[in-house]
Amino acid sequence: MKQALVLLCAVLPIWALGFSMGSELSAQGDDDWAVGHWKGTLVAGPQQIPMVFHLASGDEGALEGTLDVQGITLPLTTVAVADGTLTMTFAVPGGGTYEGSRDDSGDAISGTFSQAGQPFPMELERSEDDERPLRPQEPKPPYPYQVEDVTFPNESAGIELAGTITLPEGAGPFPGVVLVSGSGPQDRDEALMDHKPFHVLADYLTRQGIAVLRFDDRGVGESGGEFASATSEDFASDAVAATSFLAGRTEVAEDRVGIAGHSEGGLIAPMAAGLTDEVAYTVLLAGPGVSGLDILREQQMLIARAGGAAPAIIELNARILDVLMEVMREESDPDAADPLMREAMRAEIDKLPADVREAAGDALGEPLIEQTVRQFNSAWFRFFLSYDPRPALEAVTVPVLAVFGEKDLQVPPAQSAPEIEAAFERAGHPDATVLVLPGLNHLFQEAETGSPTEYQQIEQTMSPAVLEAVSSWILQRFMPGATIRDR
Repeated sequence: MKQALVLLCAVLPIWALGFSMGSELSAQGDDDWAVGHWKGTLVAGPQQIPMVFHLASGDEGALEGTLDVQGITLPLTTVAVADGTLTMTFAVPGGGTYEGSRDDSGDAISGTFSQAGQPFPMELERSEDDERPLRPQEPKPPYPYQVEDVTFPNESAGIELAGTITLPEGAGPFPGVVLVSGSGPQDRDEALMDHKPFHVLADYLTRQGIAVLRFDDRGVGESGGEFASATSEDFASDAVAATSFLAGRTEVAEDRVGIAGHSEGGLIAPMAAGLTDEVAYTVLLAGPGVSGLDILREQQMLIARAGGAAPAIIELNARILDVLMEVMREESDPDAADPLMREAMRAEIDKLPADVREAAGDALGEPLIEQTVRQFNSAWFRFFLSYDPRPALEAVTVPVLAVFGEKDLQVPPAQSAPEIEAAFERAGHPDATVLVLPGLNHLFQEAETGSPTEYQQIEQTMSPAVLEAVSSWILQRFMPGATIRDR
């Protein structure tokens, strides 16, 4: 779960809402002083959100551009320059706008960033470079291993998936692992917040002698299929197809191929292991041990609290979650549930004290209701909220490693780790390991608070502690010459 699923907050941080990509672009004005890179930081309560606007002259001299924010690039839907004032709009829930006036030097802009009617002062300054945060762990060629871009079929779904295999140098066959990403449309690197966790993980494991396949989610990048209508069950089917493909490579030991999943991928890995006997082991990185509903209750409370949300807003989050879930239980048809969910959400917002509603302003209006109901009413979200991973965990018979970051606020280890341990104990599993690594967040970065607002600010992509833990656990059991326990 890469996005924080907070419904409401004292301020509405962009990472909490998810983005809707716009595609139509218009531009006005003939001033070219705005062309270039403009960086600024949105300060919203205790949160600081770096942003970079990139503006260029397009066809016929019209201005066009993009906005980089927390690892996501958004197209600007309109760009207008008139009398020293720059106005830009972008498609986010509730609508996003930046409007500001340049100073005499032409290298600074003083203005206001607005989303869902909520204004925030934000200064921009010209940057000579197309700046990107430092990511010292990101692998760079030449690599001391083979890299091959591949495609493979998921025959049951009738789609073709695309990914990258990295193969160690030397004589095989090697143990192998398939990497399965978390929620949201993800490419093969699980790229987010300017980080590429799966590129870093694949590089490390391959250098240790493990063959790795990482692939684009269905409907993402070069993979076929449709992402929007898929659920975790569909992604488990894709993981099975990936495992079969990797196990069929001559360089890979077919009986030593496992699945390592992050976040939702940690929920998918046990599901996939129950669908095929080709999975030799599973690694659950911040994988859920309770239902999506239980995770969301805890997650939204912890993240809202870390973001400085008022107690009334935190309570509202919890109430809205309850009423939306009640509607979904009573009405399985999404079309019929839609108006009921909107009505229930409005009713809870109306219960807020007048001063809280006034302070929130348009942030509690229809755009937020629209976004929340659409998200909750999706096929993926309905499945996620109701799915209990414990039966699948109990059914896992292959070796399994579950790893958590102590400061994870998205899949809190205090909630999920004991449930995963208990599931393995009930099953009498002979080779199950659960680790909670100190100081790490949901992405397994060394973190201060664990809040998602830190993800982009931290230069580290993955702590060496988790890289070593995963690598050594796999090699102890599946390196060439190791004895594989009967399943």
